[in-house]
Amino acid sequence: MPPTPTRRTFVKGLGAATALAGLGLWRPLAQAAEGRLPPHDLSGQQFDLFIGPTPVNITGRPRIAQTINNSLPGPVLRWREGDSVTLRVRNHLDQPTSIHWHGIILPANMDGVPGLSFAGIEPGGDYRYQFTLRQSGTYWYHSHSGLQEQAGVYGAIVIEPREPEPHIYQRDHVLLFSDWSDQAPEALMATLKKQSDAFNYHKRTVGDFIDDVADHGWRSTVSERWAWAKMRMSPTDLADISAASYTYLLNGQPPDGNFTCLFQPGETVRLRLINASAMTYFDFRIPGLKLTVIAADGLPVTPVTVDELRIAVAETYDVLVSVGDLPAYTLFAQSMDRTGYARGTLARVTGLQAPVPTPDPRPLLSMDDMGHGGMGQMDHAGMAGMDHSNMASMPGMQAHPASETDNPLVDMQTMAPRANLADPGIGLRGNGRRVLTYADLRSPYPDPDGREPSRDIELHLTGHMERFAWSFDGIKFSDAEPLRLKYGERVRITLVNDTMMTHPIHLHGMWSDLEDEQGRFLVRKHTIDMPPGSRRSYRVSADALGRWAYHCHLLYHMETGMFREVRVDE
Repeated sequence: MPPTPTRRTFVKGLGAATALAGLGLWRPLAQAAEGRLPPHDLSGQQFDLFIGPTPVNITGRPRIAQTINNSLPGPVLRWREGDSVTLRVRNHLDQPTSIHWHGIILPANMDGVPGLSFAGIEPGGDYRYQFTLRQSGTYWYHSHSGLQEQAGVYGAIVIEPREPEPHIYQRDHVLLFSDWSDQAPEALMATLKKQSDAFNYHKRTVGDFIDDVADHGWRSTVSERWAWAKMRMSPTDLADISAASYTYLLNGQPPDGNFTCLFQPGETVRLRLINASAMTYFDFRIPGLKLTVIAADGLPVTPVTVDELRIAVAETYDVLVSVGDLPAYTLFAQSMDRTGYARGTLARVTGLQAPVPTPDPRPLLSMDDMGHGGMGQMDHAGMAGMDHSNMASMPGMQAHPASETDNPLVDMQTMAPRANLADPGIGLRGNGRRVLTYADLRSPYPDPDGREPSRDIELHLTGHMERFAWSFDGIKFSDAEPLRLKYGERVRITLVNDTMMTHPIHLHGMWSDLEDEQGRFLVRKHTIDMPPGSRRSYRVSADALGRWAYHCHLLYHMETGMFREVRVDE
């Protein structure tokens, strides 16, 4: 039987909608589901957007969000491939702001990154974005100023293709996932800087130790605990911020809000999944239904049918769902650390609910996940002091840049990284469900460029957990030189994740053509997920002049240094 909400959960669930309804900006969900565009959907070629403070109540406590057009999330922008769009963005905040059009190929001065693309939008000012759309699909947009994205400055983009698509469906719904905290983003950042594991309420206990001894023996358990202790890390540290502070939202609604989109029996529904969160990876499924993935990061892929998929921060996926005979199905997106979930309903009529799954068991990182394999007993302090310039000649050993050696911003290095493209990921292995992997993604067209790269660039994702400091090659953004590309060249970028965290890496302005382990083209994306201890490569065509951002899309990692400038010159 569907759960009956208490008064508190009822208030919590309706909080955001109530605040917006009071401003005359929220139409009943039934109207949206019936195909009529609600006020927070905007279409055409001319758009007026304003960024400003808006009162919201998501958890039962009044707060002030930073929003676009007084809506959380911002308006769904509906464009058409080939059109030229103009967007006038006004700043009603008391601080500078910006909007970046994530995954959209456009001129550098329209990309919306203060300090690189333009100067930003000062309080009381405005900026006119204007560009021609050279793509179609599902994308999103967000502020690139400070921590405003966490505070609510984000929204979805749907670009209709110029030519008809091969897929047939009767309904089309946007599902935008995000994370909300009643704490100010600056307070979250300050907490992480003081104690990086402050939001990890699932550290291992004495009871866990006793259980592990019973399962694995005293020697193995003590050895494993000692290896983690030397690295000053915890295998339960999967997310920097958990449900201890976050409420996970679906289209601005918390789980008890029961965001609903409609269907009729026998219909095929297209769901446009967008992870617009600041820090949260989501694992999405609809119990009882299959998901046929037809697009990744806005671009078509050869259809593949799965039960579940992981959506890294900033990624988008389009899926087709053939709906069955039940009156309602749960849209379920659990956080990777399993501390909470976003939830809605796919239903015949509004007001229905379906059973909500219990989150999966809490996963644990292993030394194998960290890219150490059988090397888990190596002394971590000794590794940091080794001469890594000679490591390339050692069988099975990963070389590291000299800038990582004796570096106070680097607390670990992977010794045996792997691409792991066919790995479902931490917490998804062997769960009895068919889970999408990067190895499943195949572009329906060959490598769009076709040239072999003329040179290789290797970058390491680095960090220090205790200091909550993040970087490339152990060099934070403020001390790093730009990565320089020559206009028209084709390069291979190889990323090595030396940290225990998963990082979604986003290159602005250019596509990232993911390769398999043999260097064969798999799929074109704008965001590449990098699990702990992984090594993945992709090709980039430097076909866009200007200064571009290149960064981890975990907001607080980017803000603390995992950011580079890519400069494309003639």
